[in-house]
Amino acid sequence: MKATVITIGDEILIGQIVDTNSAWIGQKFNELGVKIYEIISCGDEPVQIIDAINRARTTSQIILMTGGLGPTKDDVTKKTLVEYFNTELILNEEVWERMKQIFEKRGRQVLEINRSQAMIPKDCTMLPNMRGTAQGMWFERDGKVFISMPGVPHEMKHLMETQAIPRLKEKFSFPKIIHATIMTAGAGESVIADKLSAFEEQLPANIKLAYLPDLGVVKLRLTAAGDTNSLKEEVNGYKEKMKAILDNHVYFDGEEKLEAVIGNMLLAQKATVSCAESCTGGYISHLFTSIPGSSKYFEGSVISYSYDVKEKILGVKNTTLNSVGAVSEECVREMLSGVIRVTGTTYGIAVSGIAGPDGGTTEKPVGTVWIAVGTKEKTIAKRFQFFPSRMENIKVFSNAALNLLRLLMMGELK
Repeated sequence: MKATVITIGDEILIGQIVDTNSAWIGQKFNELGVKIYEIISCGDEPVQIIDAINRARTTSQIILMTGGLGPTKDDVTKKTLVEYFNTELILNEEVWERMKQIFEKRGRQVLEINRSQAMIPKDCTMLPNMRGTAQGMWFERDGKVFISMPGVPHEMKHLMETQAIPRLKEKFSFPKIIHATIMTAGAGESVIADKLSAFEEQLPANIKLAYLPDLGVVKLRLTAAGDTNSLKEEVNGYKEKMKAILDNHVYFDGEEKLEAVIGNMLLAQKATVSCAESCTGGYISHLFTSIPGSSKYFEGSVISYSYDVKEKILGVKNTTLNSVGAVSEECVREMLSGVIRVTGTTYGIAVSGIAGPDGGTTEKPVGTVWIAVGTKEKTIAKRFQFFPSRMENIKVFSNAALNLLRLLMMGELK
């Protein structure tokens, strides 16, 4: 079964607001087993709205619209739907009385313009909105369902959960959908895809593999549709095969942040960690401290952006900085030794690189980074080359550093 989402509003097209409704609806429909065929954004113009509906009804059984249901002249969705379905507006006395009570409680005068919110198309099923004054509307034509809801996110979500989804479940039989997710790090999407090439070719038609890359991590999701009771077992079997192929690139069976997984590993070992950050400017520390309870294992960091801080606090040798520079194996090893000495932690991370957009050379272009992880007794340092973009580099440098620490703690780094 397929659905189309139509978001209505000039404010979306000009970037005045971000359309978060479609993403939320997509998640809910995915849980139902409904495939979102398309998301269409259009302005507050009747012609655009009708064109979008006509387009959607050729591909989808469910057409879900948000926005344009306010009382002002630029909100034309309800009037357009009245014309489209060849019906008329009638006053819903129950809604009108409830609206008057709302305005009275707020000490506000009820205006004639507010009365329009209680006017409901005769040939629709009203979806009562207890969070606002714009009511939802449910139309049916030729076996298809057309649902119109307010664009205000909390009102839309309320109507979806209390009205639209329960009614859709009553009307349609949805397929069983099973998802299985694993998280990977230490290899880009293309490398992961190459490793899984033969595996993916062997997947049955009802199971699909999706690649969801981020900076330094790749989420892999298996999705299966069907009606058999053994569907979950079948999907889990393929997931285990995928994990075996990817080996230590897999950092979590399920969906979890890399920093949270490392935090749990540190807790299990009753270990602590600290950071010496140069080019990442504290971003690794931010990732650690974004996890509740991280004070049990994260001691702190030294943001050693300048040569002076590297020398005076971390003990990096002046001769190291002047001979091979801050972006070097020697420098990050000395940074790591210094931060462990200063904080007394079990593990340490040290990062120094060129985030860009300036500062690169032929030998060390933008995106070059040296990362060291280790303990008082053992240090591993590696060089990476990433992107020309500054913020992308800061994030991917940080995830690369976390992944190296993970591998070290697993005994995978020699």
